[in-house]
Amino acid sequence: DIAGWHIRLENDVSDTEERESIMTRKQKKMLIRILVAAALLIALHFIPVAGIPRFVLYLVPYFVIGYDILLKAGRGIRNRQIFDESFLMAIATIGAFALAIYEKSGDYNEAIAVMLFYQIGELFQSYAVGKSRKNISALMDIRPDYANIEVDGKLEKVDPDEVAVGSVIVVQPGEKVPLDGVIIDGTSTLNTSALTGESLPRDAKTGDEIISGCINMTGVLKIRTTKEFGESTVSKILELVENSSSRKSRSEDFIAKFARIYPPAVCYSALALAVLPPVVRLVMGLTSEWEQWMYRALTFLVTSCPCALVVSIPLSFFAGIGGASKEGVLIKGSNYLETLSQVKTVVFDKTGTLTKGVFEVSAVHHSPLEQEKLLEYAALAECASSHPISKSLQKAYGKEIDRSRVTDIEEISGRGILAKVDGVSVAAGNHKLMEQLGIDFIDCHSPGTIIHMAVDGKYAGHIVISDVVKPNSKKAIEQLHRAGVTKTVMLTGDAKKVADSVAKELGVDEVYSDLLPADKVEKVEALLSQQSGKAKLAFVGDGINDAPVLSRADIGIAMGAMGSDAAIEAADIVLMDDEPLQIAKAIKISRKCIGIVYQNIVFALMVKFACLALVALGAANMWAAIFADVGVMVLAVLNAIRALRVHNL
Repeated sequence: DIAGWHIRLENDVSDTEERESIMTRKQKKMLIRILVAAALLIALHFIPVAGIPRFVLYLVPYFVIGYDILLKAGRGIRNRQIFDESFLMAIATIGAFALAIYEKSGDYNEAIAVMLFYQIGELFQSYAVGKSRKNISALMDIRPDYANIEVDGKLEKVDPDEVAVGSVIVVQPGEKVPLDGVIIDGTSTLNTSALTGESLPRDAKTGDEIISGCINMTGVLKIRTTKEFGESTVSKILELVENSSSRKSRSEDFIAKFARIYPPAVCYSALALAVLPPVVRLVMGLTSEWEQWMYRALTFLVTSCPCALVVSIPLSFFAGIGGASKEGVLIKGSNYLETLSQVKTVVFDKTGTLTKGVFEVSAVHHSPLEQEKLLEYAALAECASSHPISKSLQKAYGKEIDRSRVTDIEEISGRGILAKVDGVSVAAGNHKLMEQLGIDFIDCHSPGTIIHMAVDGKYAGHIVISDVVKPNSKKAIEQLHRAGVTKTVMLTGDAKKVADSVAKELGVDEVYSDLLPADKVEKVEALLSQQSGKAKLAFVGDGINDAPVLSRADIGIAMGAMGSDAAIEAADIVLMDDEPLQIAKAIKISRKCIGIVYQNIVFALMVKFACLALVALGAANMWAAIFADVGVMVLAVLNAIRALRVHNL
């Protein structure tokens, strides 16, 4: 429901700065509480007081630092959601107080220290989340607040939602482009860094398409809008970011299940540790040593807190997605980030992915008609299509298209177009279309895409159209192999000769040509069946006909800047600058992030279980428990923040 998510997103984005300031205030408040509690704890060490007054005085720093944890634990008990880290901290610290009172030792330092260091760990967590959220917030800032409409020679600011398709808006220097459109007047340079991660400005002139979210840097631009705000590029980006956290990875699912099972297990284990050994000792005729085993049980609870895992694993994925978004790689969820790290085969569509999709008419062969007349028929027949080949024919024709001259347009998938131009039957397409119509045609040996033409049922020659390979496509293939991808494949509907030429130039391992959209799905199915173990397959495309293949692959990667809405919707990852080099970077980002996740899981579990064993055996005290809980969490969180640093990968 576009309206539903849009309203929610608008509310969330408009409150971004307020949320950040609230978070900052909370961090400052927590820091003050930590400093006050620490100062009180130190001061009490030098105050010679005993008995009840000492107990009351020590309660002050305890409640200063831990009142919110006690409240959370109380709410959990009331809501019958008892077993969480707040409950563990509350039971352990209250128990430590009770034990000190029972033993009449007057040593309440451990109870307060547990809560104090736990809150220090929480502060680190809050800081880390805030740091990784900045990249997401930076993306949220691309949402324009208004659009300029010219009325009676004056500019009026209106909500972008109120601007209809086909309206003319004015974007002044320093303003954000609010809606997708075409520049009808003016030249400028655009800052696209928020969208693509590219720091260099891009030139824009009359006739160029422009996407929302860019910042106009120099000249005044008049833009005729081509999409409503809800369908514009900036809205699509925000939607992807908004929904990314809802798709959990298997690692996160494991941690979520672990967090549900683990706390009850350790609580019952601590209870057993407190009760069973003293009972066994009594049965054996020995002293029970209740205080010793109670202390061990309380220490066991402090040690067992699963904060390091519960906090650092989702934070690692959040940081990885945030770091990737800053580089212009939008990943729709942590499950896709995890799958991307296992990719060993990358399959490419050719046009618009490895090539610019900028076609130019390079020749007209074997036509009994004048070249201009043949181009006129071709341009008019293709007037309803937005395909780059159709646009190149219209550009070569060079005149305004009068659509009223064209009727009975029929697109034959993977073959071409049938239409009537001025009442004359026109067919424009590949050799398969000619074969389908039973029309003899002449093969062309020139490299490029061949558009065979038939006028009034007779062959009228063919038009040669050449595509341009993207400058970094060859380097992108090389980078993928260096990143550990074992096979690169290119799928295309182009003729074998053209496809083989491009594949050889780029160094692609395998190429399949003359494919219909359904054929591409079959090829991907076959390639998927060849994957072994955990190896995954990614498909990279940009056209509307790529949507089925993007959905079928283990990972679908769409070119976002010029890609179709259907392709972006079907894809799991979107490259905002249409740069194939970003694919290798996205894989490196995912592998770095997953590496950090596994490091944190192994480190946290090893330290945690080792300390639990030492506590149960009486070889570790409460201070060791504090390290096992808070120290491990702080180290894991600091490690998770490394997932943000992806610029030099």
